[in-house]
Amino acid sequence: MKVAFIGLGVMGYPMAGHVAKAGFDICVYNRTQSKAGKWVQEFGGSWQATPAQAAADCDVVLSCVGNDEDVKQVIFGDEGAFSAMKAGSILVDHTTASANLARELESRLAAKKVGFLDGPVSGGQAGAENGALTVMLGGDQENYDKALPIIDCYSRFSKLLGPAGNGQLAKMVNQICIAGIVQGLAEGLDFARRSGLDGEALIETISKGAAGSWQMENRSKTMLADQYDFGFAVDWMRKDLGIALAQAKENGAQLPVTAIVDSYYSEIQSHGGGRWDTSSLLTRLSRDAD
Repeated sequence: MKVAFIGLGVMGYPMAGHVAKAGFDICVYNRTQSKAGKWVQEFGGSWQATPAQAAADCDVVLSCVGNDEDVKQVIFGDEGAFSAMKAGSILVDHTTASANLARELESRLAAKKVGFLDGPVSGGQAGAENGALTVMLGGDQENYDKALPIIDCYSRFSKLLGPAGNGQLAKMVNQICIAGIVQGLAEGLDFARRSGLDGEALIETISKGAAGSWQMENRSKTMLADQYDFGFAVDWMRKDLGIALAQAKENGAQLPVTAIVDSYYSEIQSHGGGRWDTSSLLTRLSRDAD
């Protein structure tokens, strides 16, 4: 299959790299052309100056950009991928975006006989670099089966969860759960610090019990060391939580903890931490701990 990858950000750059390493014929596009050129030097393949040029004659087009408007721009904007996609091809959008956009994409692409899957991912930068992402997908089984050999290049697990939009809804649930877990971990570590407990010994112990989580396993050491200049940025998390909170207004779900944690992330942004990892929730609790 001939593949295009649109968007070479923190996630897209290594994801596209895994596709190239697997031997697929791949062409990439990125708004900053120097980054596309750097990617080609590292992984091979080719790059083009517009999404349309990258997507021309491709069987699968993958996109991973910032938000709903970015997706619309690279797919339907001037020189967007849609104009060049052929009948029978598939667009897999890995952007974390709204479920409504996913449904719109499916409808508009279907008019041209182009398939669609919304496939937001979880696992962060490390998961993308290690080819170990979890991919939550919405769309048709036939399109999923066709795209799976590509998706397998950068994922350790993927699952089709129903019609278009369901992948995005699943990602909302993912972020809702993470928000509460990270806040709980931050409160626990702050409590431990103020109580004079040895943080590392504590985590070694409680991580083996019911309190254990991915966040505890992967973020507790850096939280104890007050290191946050890496990982999944607060700005990105606020974008994701905003999508979930907006969806909750539509479906009637109550997200009180999510709303509170979102407000805490807003505080961190106001203190210059917009690019810090989401585990920086601890900073607002521990400012006066010392």
